[in-house]
Amino acid sequence: MRHCKHTFKIGRTSSHRRCMLANMLKSLIQHGRVETTVTKAKELKRHADKMITLAKRNTLHTRRQAVAELMVRFNALTTKEARAAKAGDTSSYNNDRHVVNKLFSELGPRFAAREGGYTRIVRAAHNRVGDGAAVCFVEYLPAEASAVAQ
Repeated sequence: MRHCKHTFKIGRTSSHRRCMLANMLKSLIQHGRVETTVTKAKELKRHADKMITLAKRNTLHTRRQAVAELMVRFNALTTKEARAAKAGDTSSYNNDRHVVNKLFSELGPRFAAREGGYTRIVRAAHNRVGDGAAVCFVEYLPAEASAVAQ
């Protein structure tokens, strides 16, 4: 019996699910808002709230946990790319490095006074064109909403 075994399956293999959620989490952290189906949004909300909880603690261990959850790959830079990155040119490597920094430097302090509920799901007025699936937006609460909620 599967009592208390909450698993988000939606017809994908476990590796596909994990990669899909990691990509959606990175997009949510980077852009602040993601459009997806309602089923995926409910699972994404669980993981996004856990990421903020890790960011609020801001230790080396929580950074490593976040990197593992987001499946961030730190590719080794060549000496030329390292010099360009040091000079401020960030186009030479992927945005995964920025996602972790934004999570811990912006989103963690933004929700420091809030106890939970960092994201919200807003249902769109339309369904997806191809298959008619219910569409919604997952977004982080604005900074003023987290301050007012106290």
